[in-house]
Amino acid sequence: MLAFFAVALLYAIVGHAGGSGYIAVMAVAGISMSEIRPTALALNILVATIATIEFARGGHFRSRLLLPFIIGSLPMAYLGGTLQLAQAPFKALLGLALLFSAWRLFSCRSEQVEVRPVRMLPAMAIGAVIGMFSGLLGIGGGIFLTPLLLLLCWATPKQAAAVSAPFILVNSVSALAGIGPSFYSALPMHFAEYAVVVVAGGLIGARLGGHRLPSKAILAILSAVLLLAGGKMLYV
Repeated sequence: MLAFFAVALLYAIVGHAGGSGYIAVMAVAGISMSEIRPTALALNILVATIATIEFARGGHFRSRLLLPFIIGSLPMAYLGGTLQLAQAPFKALLGLALLFSAWRLFSCRSEQVEVRPVRMLPAMAIGAVIGMFSGLLGIGGGIFLTPLLLLLCWATPKQAAAVSAPFILVNSVSALAGIGPSFYSALPMHFAEYAVVVVAGGLIGARLGGHRLPSKAILAILSAVLLLAGGKMLYV
């Protein structure tokens, strides 16, 4: 239970919900693969809801930044949820991409960059790709969206976190819809306990990220989150 709490707290600081972390914890614990994806998505919804509220209350949310990514991702996350494919090749490639993003953000986190306007069509295409992988892997997609927003100079660290949280929320709901009503029967017997623990961690983490921590600290934590997520994709 402590591992679920730690994942929710750490990820919520940067506007994420912890899907990739929950998957790693459950895989190590020997939970059935048929239970892992719907459980991770359901926990995502809880923590992403909290993070969305806290970062919006902090004044960091930008609806125009979120919209094109949601338009692209929503149908593709649903489609990904309906599919059952061999995930090993996807996870290896995504793990390497996350590790590269972690290194890039860590190496440039002190640089001051000018935020550029988001480009509609590229943002929709990015959203579609992330949405598909979100549904397939049982994650919300924030671990991909946030570094892209920062590396493309489309958002500040706190704006990226504030947009990633609702992006994860919508993708997780859409992916669960793709899995169908049967996802209820796939949830493990201890799901209620997991839910209580991640809500507690999410509340603390989102409050820190949305109201207290400076942008430099959020970037450093994001780099650590991406490093953990990338390692999980490669080795779990």
